[in-house]
Amino acid sequence: MTTYAIGDVQGCHEELVELLDTLHFEPSRDRVVFVGDLVNRGPASLDVLRLARSLGPAAITVLGNHDLHLLAVAHGGRPGRRDTLNAVLAASDCDELLEWLGAQPLAWRHPETGTLFVHAGVPPQWSIEQTLDLAQEASRMIAGTDGPRFFSRMYGDQPDRWKPGLRGIERQRFVVNCLTRLRYCDDQGRLDLKPKGAPGTQAPHLMPWFQVPERATRGNPIVFGHWSTLGQVHWPDDRVHGLDTGCVWGGRLTALELETGRIVDVPSQRPQVHDTAD
Repeated sequence: MTTYAIGDVQGCHEELVELLDTLHFEPSRDRVVFVGDLVNRGPASLDVLRLARSLGPAAITVLGNHDLHLLAVAHGGRPGRRDTLNAVLAASDCDELLEWLGAQPLAWRHPETGTLFVHAGVPPQWSIEQTLDLAQEASRMIAGTDGPRFFSRMYGDQPDRWKPGLRGIERQRFVVNCLTRLRYCDDQGRLDLKPKGAPGTQAPHLMPWFQVPERATRGNPIVFGHWSTLGQVHWPDDRVHGLDTGCVWGGRLTALELETGRIVDVPSQRPQVHDTAD
């Protein structure tokens, strides 16, 4: 079995079909792991969801911030002015698609290689095992009866630092913010969720989460997306791969063959834009 990781799709259905064809992806023998943000901003979120769901056990997606936003809007939350989610919400199979999406994990580890998949990042205090445990805890809440209540209180940047004693909504919001929104933090693990530019544009005391000295996950393979201004990156010493190459902004849609490290990508069918603060 070959496992492919695919960066942020964000409703770019044509490019996803082209990439899977280029990979000669076969669900009966291969697996694809989407690193989150299947939906929003692009033109065909409904088609992307239907395709991903149709792959059955051959596809896994870790939830991204736009996926959670779709679930929140479906539970009565306020849509954003740039959302492209109406077709999903109006679809005859909306309930089935949202039930499937809400059951996807916030973090997942590839059993053969031990690679951790998250959409955004991991704070420096967490180990791989702790990350998986906290992600599972939050996932149970999202998929359970407390999901609607969480979505109504999900948005916010506080708390900004991990404390084992966090409880309730503060604990769950911090976990979800790390796994779906994190880019920068300081060397003590305090999050700053506002800067979204490439490294070098942030305040001097901040650094990309994967460059924090002595982070507990150092040396473990991690694949993430979320950061289109960062682009496709690979840090051999840290075994970290970033796969968001901004397809929805006119960039590319990128896949990583996990077993070999081979990168395959296809160009976006959308015009290139520079407003990627998302």
